[in-house]
Amino acid sequence: MGRGYVISAAVGAITAGVIGGGIEVAARAISGPRRPALDYRFTPFEVGVPSDDVEFHAADGTRIAGWWLERPDSSRVVIVCHGHRGSKADMLGIGPGLWRAGNSVLMFDFRGNGDSGDGPQSLAHYEQEDLAAAVDLVVSRRPDADVAALGFSMGAAVALLTAADDPRIAALVLDSPFSEMNEVVTAAARRMRLPPFPLVPLVDRRTRLRYGYRFHDVRPIDVADRLAPRPVLFLHGGADRTIPPVQSLHLHERVGPSSRRVVFPGADHCGGYFQDRAGYISLVAGFLDEALGPVSRRPYS
Repeated sequence: MGRGYVISAAVGAITAGVIGGGIEVAARAISGPRRPALDYRFTPFEVGVPSDDVEFHAADGTRIAGWWLERPDSSRVVIVCHGHRGSKADMLGIGPGLWRAGNSVLMFDFRGNGDSGDGPQSLAHYEQEDLAAAVDLVVSRRPDADVAALGFSMGAAVALLTAADDPRIAALVLDSPFSEMNEVVTAAARRMRLPPFPLVPLVDRRTRLRYGYRFHDVRPIDVADRLAPRPVLFLHGGADRTIPPVQSLHLHERVGPSSRRVVFPGADHCGGYFQDRAGYISLVAGFLDEALGPVSRRPYS
């Protein structure tokens, strides 16, 4: 897990908007197309996990690519959602870890990233269609299984927003989610010692004109209560400089008693995994077992 977790585009957008002198540049940094010049990424081959390449399509026709890690006797499929500007390759720590714990796992690239096709991009707005299509795939392949979603940063916000309207997602693990897109960009501006006003409203307006959505359209806090009574685990680094930990606290409070929250002291954005990889996998796997029941009657090595 790496570059996909940090919403670096939010910080970069603020910088570009001032130094580069262009609100257009700022909006594009958040929602415009961008792929690495040399897209060298690891695959499940590097970690010794068998996988199937899968493809499916979002409602708007965007082609989505993924890796399916199968456990035929598993009673659960975990869909793993990477962060902004990341890819499924970033998930080759947690994904195979949950597979080794007995879960079937689907890792996929959001639109415009990795092996997926291009389509309208955003910060957790259009990407909800990608996750909804991933749930459709899981249900078609494993109608007998419980579906859980695990997301990081933007992927966590996508998972929350999608699950709010999709009861097929039975449990969620949300690492470093934001409660409001506007607050993420505003926090980035303040971190860069730039005045949020009028910069953020101008970038918001340009985003609406150029990319068809507004910051106000991405507010997980408004729908978080729809997750109850499903089990939800919030995870957050206590020293997160990108998404302040208070944002997941507000989401946790909004969901209510069916949710738990764990803070990793000293960890920066999505840094809990890197403090203790084995412990993190054990925490997530244990939560899912507690929430949805044992993953299988058979032990896995």
